[in-house]
Amino acid sequence: MFTGIIEEIGEITRVERHADAARLTVRGPIAVADAKHGDSIAVSGVCLTVVGLERDEFTADVMQETLAMSTLADAAIGTHVNLERAAQLGDRLGGHIVQGHVDGTAEVLATNDGSAWRVVRFALAPELAPLVARKGSIAIDGTSLTVSAVGGGSGAGTDDEGTGRAGGFWFEVSLIPETLAATTLGQRRAGDRVNIETDILARHVERMLEFRGAETTTSEEAHA
Repeated sequence: MFTGIIEEIGEITRVERHADAARLTVRGPIAVADAKHGDSIAVSGVCLTVVGLERDEFTADVMQETLAMSTLADAAIGTHVNLERAAQLGDRLGGHIVQGHVDGTAEVLATNDGSAWRVVRFALAPELAPLVARKGSIAIDGTSLTVSAVGGGSGAGTDDEGTGRAGGFWFEVSLIPETLAATTLGQRRAGDRVNIETDILARHVERMLEFRGAETTTSEEAHA
């Protein structure tokens, strides 16, 4: 489990690709300071297991499912990534509960700089839209953030100007200077992809509603 509070920006130093997997080596002095074989480290929001350690670097294997669901499929030497070690019992939970199990990726649609912050708008896949709520929590490239606005979709009655996709779902976050400097989000521009993980509570609620709907349908059919 993670908190979404990024500890450092790491750099991918080696990529080994296989038919249905990849092995990444990442430089991160803080992340490996007390790391051991088998430990978990979140790499831009993706929970990976340490299989090798060398000086200030660690190596991890990435399976096909993870490559298909995340931006690690595009990993290359020199790519910057957000790093966070697994939370310890007794730590303060500065962000929110983050599992490191990403739901997919989102594209940056637009950025808008304010006097002391930056608002970033992301495209949102229709199947994930019900899981993202204004003032709710979301992890973007492993960074715990609060959703500042949501919109889009047919009949939403929301101004879609600037989304880049008429009628598409979107959400926004507002980033303070510390977040821009301490994470890779400060480097993101329109067209970039990021990993997103929705709030775990929203996932469970959606699943319970699916069962409730299935039970209602079965009951109606039984009494038909």
